[in-house]
Amino acid sequence: MLNTITGIDALSPLEGRVRAGDTLVSINGHEVEDVLDYRYWSYEPRLTLVLKSAESGREYSVKVRKAEGEDLGLDFEEYLMDRPWGCSNHCKFCFIDQLPRGLRRTLYFKDDDARLSFLTGSYITLTNLSEREMERICALKISPINVSVHATDPELRAELMGNPKAADIMGPLRRLAAAGIVADCQIVCCTGHNDREQLSRTMRDLAGLYPSVNSVSVVPVGLTRYREGLAPLRPFDRESARETIDRVEAYAAECLERHGSRIFWCSDELYLKAGREVPEDGYYEEYSQLENGVGLMRLLETEFLAALDMAAPDEGTGESFTIATGVAAAPLLEKLLQTAHKKCGKINGRVRAIVNDFFGHTIDVAGLVTGGDLINQLKGQELGGRVYIPHTMLRHGEGVFLDDVTLSQASEALGVSVEPVGGSGGELLDAMLGIKY
Repeated sequence: MLNTITGIDALSPLEGRVRAGDTLVSINGHEVEDVLDYRYWSYEPRLTLVLKSAESGREYSVKVRKAEGEDLGLDFEEYLMDRPWGCSNHCKFCFIDQLPRGLRRTLYFKDDDARLSFLTGSYITLTNLSEREMERICALKISPINVSVHATDPELRAELMGNPKAADIMGPLRRLAAAGIVADCQIVCCTGHNDREQLSRTMRDLAGLYPSVNSVSVVPVGLTRYREGLAPLRPFDRESARETIDRVEAYAAECLERHGSRIFWCSDELYLKAGREVPEDGYYEEYSQLENGVGLMRLLETEFLAALDMAAPDEGTGESFTIATGVAAAPLLEKLLQTAHKKCGKINGRVRAIVNDFFGHTIDVAGLVTGGDLINQLKGQELGGRVYIPHTMLRHGEGVFLDDVTLSQASEALGVSVEPVGGSGGELLDAMLGIKY
């Protein structure tokens, strides 16, 4: 069973009282079917757990006293304590459909799981929720939740997502709003489809649900070179990116005046495609859409310069290094490197932009750079004592690139240590200075 206990943390209030292999049945009389039930019902300070013994097959109960909100420290066979819910859509712009063959199997699974949205921040479409699951989200106040909207015109949304059930998004969003659920939304914008007047309609509809709809990112469709047999889509060019930015910024200014928040933001990628500077720090309010690349570059620069202000001119090891990143971020990192060198003369590095031969040159973000491209484009070059890469190049929590090349394999191939750097400006400066933790 997927709610079978596989381990008990050393600091768990249940240490020595339950055993690995036993199954969690209920908490305070509430049946535990998955991780949402487990997290919600275990929040209280006084609990009665019912478990089923793996040895005898009999149920037994355990009473627990703990701090309110303290985790019980149990590990389960599956993180969700259930199978993840798959996607039932056939989106014209689906990135997974544009992956080449031969990658690890997990990359091809399309999840559309409300539980993962709440727990890990993934985006869901609300097209595969049963009535029971919608009722449970509302009853348990599962908030915030991340929703892929794309369009509010029913016919257009159904067409974009290849699913008649996707037509009505405003009904579910209104229902979530009525239950007090906060939603952060995204619009994957496709030129000639959900841009221009359709984008304006979508923004108006979503703004009508503020503050339940807390923020909305507008990101350009990502197109790889593996689109044979898929719907024809055009990448954003400078003109279409500028038109979209102007449209979003103009409506966001109206929202700021009317609601006190812009609500809508374009991703950094759109500004880069438009050949424009990303807005200043204060524009992004609470940076609520960082995971969608909204304000990421501005926040990185702001944090980097703040950290640099506190650095001494003689700081640094003097060891040479290379920063490898995607084509999009390379100019900013070069700018930050030169700024840092002017103050801290021991900083001795270079930036290398890795062209995405694997997915195609229209893909220019660092998070989609593969280990193979990194090795092929840096091998034989003067790299210094180490190569720094953004941690987003690696699978979350693992030292593996998208093409299954490991950090150790990349290090061996290049003859220097390849090291991931965290996403904050302070961590980037520390890497340049050679500070290790």
